[in-house]
Amino acid sequence: MPHRIGIFGGTFDPPHLGHMILASEALQQLKLTRLLWMLTPMPPHKQKQQITSVAHRLEMVQAAIRDVPRFELSTLEFERPAPQYTADTLRILQEHNPSSDLILLLGADSLRSITTWYHPAEIVASCREIGVMQRPGELIQMGVLEAALPKLKEKVRFVETPLLQISSREIRRRIAEGMEYRYFLTPVVYDYIQANHLYGI
Repeated sequence: MPHRIGIFGGTFDPPHLGHMILASEALQQLKLTRLLWMLTPMPPHKQKQQITSVAHRLEMVQAAIRDVPRFELSTLEFERPAPQYTADTLRILQEHNPSSDLILLLGADSLRSITTWYHPAEIVASCREIGVMQRPGELIQMGVLEAALPKLKEKVRFVETPLLQISSREIRRRIAEGMEYRYFLTPVVYDYIQANHLYGI
């Protein structure tokens, strides 16, 4: 059987327990051989947002996933000039892993907007499956998406995940406002943020 490589992209600013749980559930439910944490330097849709330096985010992700053998940090998107598009990333991964199946992991909100992404048909064609991390009660109009992107529906696999109200934005806000945030993070990421005075500490 071919290896099944999951691609979990994001800014991870910072990586938190929600990310860890989602990645772990995807690894198990989609029977992935390994899962790449694809750290994005500057996402095209966040050009106007202030983002923590790549060096700090790289260290935090590496620390968070260090003890999970099938989690890997990928620096592929650092090696290309901006903007880094998902379609290009998948094409390069295909070239590097010709005998493996690529499984792109998305949140339900990202799937709903996939038709607006750069070369969405290429994204669908490049993936063996698209793992969609859907929270209870979230609705996705697959018929509408399928009309714009044929064969999308047959590739979507839903990943059941716990309902966690954790986001990097909320954590950054809590830190900036002096609120408690320790238990939203793995201990090593919490210690790193404290030691490096990130997010307004």
